[in-house]
This record gives sequence, C-alpha cells and structure tokens, in this order.
Amino acid sequence: MSQIVIPEGYKPLLNLKETQIAIKQVKDFFQRELAAELNLKRVSAPLFVSPESGLNDNLNGVERPVSFGIKEQDDKPFEIVHSLAKWKRLALKRYNFNVGEGLYTDMNAIRRDEETDNIHSIFVDLWDWEKIIPADARNEKTLRDTVKAVYEALRVTEKYVANKYDYVECFLPEEITFITTQELVDLYPDMSAKEREYEIVKKHGAVYSRILSGSRHRPGTLLHGYPRQRRSAGRAVKESRLRRTRRASIPERSSGRQTAADHRRRNRPVPNLYVLPPESAYRRDSGLRMSG
Repeated sequence: MSQIVIPEGYKPLLNLKETQIAIKQVKDFFQRELAAELNLKRVSAPLFVSPESGLNDNLNGVERPVSFGIKEQDDKPFEIVHSLAKWKRLALKRYNFNVGEGLYTDMNAIRRDEETDNIHSIFVDLWDWEKIIPADARNEKTLRDTVKAVYEALRVTEKYVANKYDYVECFLPEEITFITTQELVDLYPDMSAKEREYEIVKKHGAVYSRILSGSRHRPGTLLHGYPRQRRSAGRAVKESRLRRTRRASIPERSSGRQTAADHRRRNRPVPNLYVLPPESAYRRDSGLRMSG
C-alpha cells in the first residue's frame, strides 16, 4: 500500500512540461558539478544482466528481481538490475580507470517489492558513482574531503536553482556537520534511529553520519541492538575503492509479518547527507535526504 503523503493545500508552481524541463536542467547541472569535484567520467549502465554473471546486487536477499527471457538467445533469462554496486567495480577495471579516477552513471532500475512513499519508488532513477583510491588514502581525511566535495556540488546546484526560479530559497548551511552513529546514540539515547537523524539535522541543517569502527557494542549490532546492514558480498577491484555509504538501521515494524519492504527498511542504508529545508507552505515537517 502506498505511503505517499501530499501536504494539505499543496499546489505545484510548475505545470507538467515545466517540471520536466526543470528536472532536466537540475540533473544536467548537478552531474557536471559532481564530476568536476570528484574527477568522474560518465558511463552508460546496464538495465539488465544475466543471473549467472553475479553482477546483480540482490540487496538483502529477499527482493525479487524482474526477470524475462530473450527470444534471440533461446529465452535465456535476464534480470532487471536492483543495484550497480558490483557492476561499477567491474567497470572500473574493464574501462582501465586509473587511481584517482572514477565513474558515474544515471542508473535506472525496477524494484518490484519496494513499498512506495515520498522517497521510494518502484522505478529507480538515481546517480551512482565509484572511484578508485590507493590503499593509503582509505582514511578519515579522504572520507571527509569527499563528503565536502559532494556537498559543495549540492550547494552550487541549490544556488543555480534559486537563481533560475525566484520562489526557491537557499537553505543549506555553509558547512556540513560530521557525526558518528554512536555520538547520535549518546546525544539522544531515548530516541529511535530515525528520530535521532531528524533531531540532529534540525539542529545543524546538513549532517553526514557514519558508523564508528570499533564500536563498543557487541559485534554485529548497532544502535541498541539493531542489526547491521546485510548485503550480498561483491568482488572488489584490485585497487582500494572509496565506499560512499555507511550503514545504519531502524527498528522493524511491530507487526509479525515480514515483507521484502520490511527487510529493506530495517536494514536499509541510511543516506549520509541529510538536509532539512525550512518549513513552508510546500515543505511542512518534511526532511529532504540526499545520498552521496
């Protein structure tokens, strides 16, 4: 059942044609900024792969891929991709990317078991990127520098949109705040993971959160016993790579019925970059979340 919420009294300021033009403008501008900040080259991504290739990331192992047979190949089965996590690493090697270089793509996918709401859809359309870094760069400084670079691309894009549409206001702060999930627990011990995220973003405006290595919790647990993200293992390229996301968890529903959507929400990757727009007639009590 769809969980999409439309604020009471909401009226779009653009018609459908204008909306499509605006989406194209924003996507074109942001991808140029992101590529420049991180030294990325655009590549085309597959819409489907064969099951035996091992390239389809099966997420939590419970989501069913959309599959079909190709007549010309004796109905050999293929699957619509769920994620490009594995494919990107193989592409970096096949395309002979060097250390310090990376790729990005505009990924399309279908997730048939997704439970839709304002930020989840059956049809997936997102940017995905991966970059090769040397082993000695896998450290806190590289992580922070990368987050700042992605955030700067977002801020520049925000200014571009605000200049183009006079009713759009800039709300992103100058700097992004860094925090660990353990620090969030210490700050808000009586809140759920989702409530903690909301409170810290309401305070700082833009936040990057990550799991702290060597947590004092027992192995395999995080945030008062919530399980760590379970994802299928992927084969990494020979050079060390920069993983752009860290995992956190939210509690499962009180209902005893477990669906694929429950698995994804309980163990989903929480976006690292959080921004909370000011309240307005069009964005009341809603947080806009962006992942890097």
